[in-house]
Amino acid sequence: MICAGLDIGGTKIEARLFDADLQATHSHRVPTPRASADAFFAAVGEQVAWLRERAGADLPIGIAMTGVVEPDTGLAQTANLPISGQPMAERLTAVAGRPLPVMNDSMALAFSEANGGAADGAAAVVGLIFGTGVAAGICVDGRPAARYGGIAAELGHCGMPARALDRHGLGLWRCGCGRDGCIEAYIPGPGLIRLAAHMGLGEIAPPELAARAAGGDAQAEAVLATWADLSAEALEILQMTIDPQIVVLGGGLSQMPGFVERLEAALPARLMPGTPRPILRLARHGDASGVRGAALLARMAAAEQPWTC
Repeated sequence: MICAGLDIGGTKIEARLFDADLQATHSHRVPTPRASADAFFAAVGEQVAWLRERAGADLPIGIAMTGVVEPDTGLAQTANLPISGQPMAERLTAVAGRPLPVMNDSMALAFSEANGGAADGAAAVVGLIFGTGVAAGICVDGRPAARYGGIAAELGHCGMPARALDRHGLGLWRCGCGRDGCIEAYIPGPGLIRLAAHMGLGEIAPPELAARAAGGDAQAEAVLATWADLSAEALEILQMTIDPQIVVLGGGLSQMPGFVERLEAALPARLMPGTPRPILRLARHGDASGVRGAALLARMAAAEQPWTC
């Protein structure tokens, strides 16, 4: 069965068509409208129409997006899209003709990588995105884990441990959610840029920072060592609360040279003695993994509860 997914983030809405072997065959990207919910859903409808035209028929289509849809109310809640409080099934039906299954983007990453990806066959998998923000999702035995409010595992908006901030002389930095001291304020791409500026390097992009460190710049190396230590604290929270066998890493920052190696080196010092150490792996399906997970969700939903065109 061919299927498709939409990957919706704060900057783009990407549509991808997959063949029966879950290999991507076509993709189309448009900017994410930020001005209004109406403009946002209109763009989603246009991408759905593009997928159907490219496939030559209707097909299962899933959505991976930042934020969550509350299970009890069906309302979207997200900090980076103009749709908080919107009834997702109703709005999607208006532009697509039927509801589309929606999954948090980090859950979609975990789902994709637990099925034919870097964590294939693992009993407990966390997908951890280091991008504009930090978010995590969990799959158990290859299936998305059941959740009460739809938020697990929203690691980025847990507080960075006080011991880590004290260790590096850092204050309570403001997060995009409006609170102070969230993990997301320190370790995703913007957090690393902010950390470099705080430590005297100015606003420097992560690839350049990594290049400087590789070239022997001691100051750049110190920034990355601090970042790795803070990130290891976040991984320790995941290990103590979820205990995954494998943590699959995705998002734009994960493409930084030495990303996994730095985290692997920093993690042992942060784990409580006797705590099992998770395996860290980059997403096998790269930046297509989240949208692949959404397509897989749509195909699974179609098989379990057939829909009509």
